[in-house]
Amino acid sequence: MKYKILFSLIGLNIFVFNIAFTQHQEIGEKATMYKGKQVVQSDTSSLLHAFKAGTTHGHFRYFFMATNNQPGLTDFYANAAGGGLKYETGKYKGFQFTVSGFYIFNMGSTDLSRLDSTTGQGNRYEIGLFDIEQPNNTRDMDRLEELNIKYHFKKAHFIFGKQLINTPFINLQDGRMRPTGVDGLWVDWQVAASTRIEGGVIYGISPRGTVRWFGVGESIGVLPAGVNPDGSRSSYPGNVHSKHIYNVGIRSKLNNQVDVELWNLHVTNVMHTSMLQVNYRFIDTRWYASGQSILQKTVGDGGNADPSKAYREKGATTFTFGGRLGYKTPELDLTFNFNRITANSRYLMPREWGRDPFFTFMPRERNEGHGDVTAYMVKADFKPKETPWRFIFSAGLFDMPDVLNTRLNKYGMPSYSQINLDIRYQFSGWWKGLDAQFLLVAKQNRGNTHNNKRFEFNRVNMQLFNLVFNYHF
Repeated sequence: MKYKILFSLIGLNIFVFNIAFTQHQEIGEKATMYKGKQVVQSDTSSLLHAFKAGTTHGHFRYFFMATNNQPGLTDFYANAAGGGLKYETGKYKGFQFTVSGFYIFNMGSTDLSRLDSTTGQGNRYEIGLFDIEQPNNTRDMDRLEELNIKYHFKKAHFIFGKQLINTPFINLQDGRMRPTGVDGLWVDWQVAASTRIEGGVIYGISPRGTVRWFGVGESIGVLPAGVNPDGSRSSYPGNVHSKHIYNVGIRSKLNNQVDVELWNLHVTNVMHTSMLQVNYRFIDTRWYASGQSILQKTVGDGGNADPSKAYREKGATTFTFGGRLGYKTPELDLTFNFNRITANSRYLMPREWGRDPFFTFMPRERNEGHGDVTAYMVKADFKPKETPWRFIFSAGLFDMPDVLNTRLNKYGMPSYSQINLDIRYQFSGWWKGLDAQFLLVAKQNRGNTHNNKRFEFNRVNMQLFNLVFNYHF
């Protein structure tokens, strides 16, 4: 496996090197997957002029990923390449139209439908580069990604249709070929200089690693579903009855030191989740701090009147809280992070919709689906002045409930430690528009797996290699 990885890296040719694009955005940033020339903002005099004054953005992306499991367990690798175009008109009487699409090809990978002979489990990471519903599709995967109408009104805009958003609970996600998309009505309103409100109603989801659009309930369970609290296999995929998501957030800067963020997510007949985050900057120092709390309750019957087919237990309540202490200079952002999920019940948020909002989140693993979790993480983000390099190092310790405690451990994840090394380079000159990223992830077991390799395969005692090239125009 190690030699296959090496040969694949060496074998990247000039063609692949030129078709490159990446995505990595922190939660809360504007969802900008295309980075070309921005659309003309002045309103035009005719519909024809609005279309002629529009802009076209493009990107190409290459992604190599490989998983190195412990000896005796199956290793995987994949090469994905693709590209997309986005067209956005100029404004006409405050209206704009946007359409974008993306295609993906499997450029050479192991058999991603293959099951490990020891554990009987399948691929976890590489399959997300393509279509998880059709792991043997290697030729042509296309997705209509954005198709919407935007209306600008004073300091607000309304978007109706297929679009990309980036919120704590529904977000682009990290590290595959394409992000999660949503279908619905979204409003972004700058109420005052210090206060912004955004939110809306969502009735469709296209999860990362898929090419189809799903209804809200249908989208819950596209990814592996783990087990029910009683240890039986989860049966909620295809059985969750929910039609809408109502999601609203308020960000407000109270003064020069304090800003507050409040989010509410309501999934009809499933759950309600509220998040409060407070950020504080110390006067005349480089230090800052943040606190976060999340409260989650089941709504209705948790998705289905049959408990074995429900997404959440009826009447369940979950609470999680965390903190961050940071030190920031023009070149370095150093943070110390903590998060605790209490033992009341599991913290649940469909993995199809986005990644964890916790301060301790590290790419390529999540704490969603678990309760009684204590996590610690330190992160150093270093970008030397006047250089194209950026180095991000993070290390975390994650104390999980016992893998046999199915009430609090949905996915059988043991306690573990994780180290990430993320190196990025921004090209210039003739190669302007091209950037590269190398991410190495190493996870080590720290818990009792009860001599069962099913709790280790693709989870711990493994390394994950990622090499991404991105080109924007």
